[in-house]
Amino acid sequence: MPEPVVIVGCGGHGREIFGVIAAINGVADSWKVLGFLDDTPSETNLRRLDRLGTAWLGPNALLGDLDAHYVIGIGDPRTRAAVTALLEPFGRPAATLVHPAAGQGPHNLVADGVVLFAGAQITTNVTLGRHTHLNQNATVGHDAVLADHVQVNPLAAVSGDCCIGREVLIGAGAVVLQGREVGDGATVGASACVARDVGAGQIVKGVPAR
Repeated sequence: MPEPVVIVGCGGHGREIFGVIAAINGVADSWKVLGFLDDTPSETNLRRLDRLGTAWLGPNALLGDLDAHYVIGIGDPRTRAAVTALLEPFGRPAATLVHPAAGQGPHNLVADGVVLFAGAQITTNVTLGRHTHLNQNATVGHDAVLADHVQVNPLAAVSGDCCIGREVLIGAGAVVLQGREVGDGATVGASACVARDVGAGQIVKGVPAR
């Protein structure tokens, strides 16, 4: 029997998660999407939901009235963390979603609310914190630890033994080299190469990242 789930966030990231769920259901009928929650959906995104054959149910607080899992379809990690804090008091379980085309090695720890998109890969002894998302074809190497609400954008690579703090954004195509640390709330720009540790709240870009 498929479990009911709602997606929080009508934007592009949320609609991509709808696609992840559709792919999962193509293998095993695991989830029934009730619809989307969003406090301020745009008219454009409402039309896009209609094209997907789903609908906006109402504001985020409606989760309290639903007997359903939820997944936060918001790409910005700080916003995702803020929305999580508002939703958690409702006591609903967070869905963990793994696309059938994602890969996982042995002995990984994957927390509630994690989403692995198509082509995402984690190798071995990787820890992914709550509501962390690995987008298309992102990779995480051995023994890496990613804290809560991390966003790893498409084609980015986190090497082995890295430590990525809370609410970090790693841009598309970026590389974090072996053993580096990225502090809470930092942003690594697209295509950057992190060759030395990044402090909390810093924004770095370039090769090497500065």
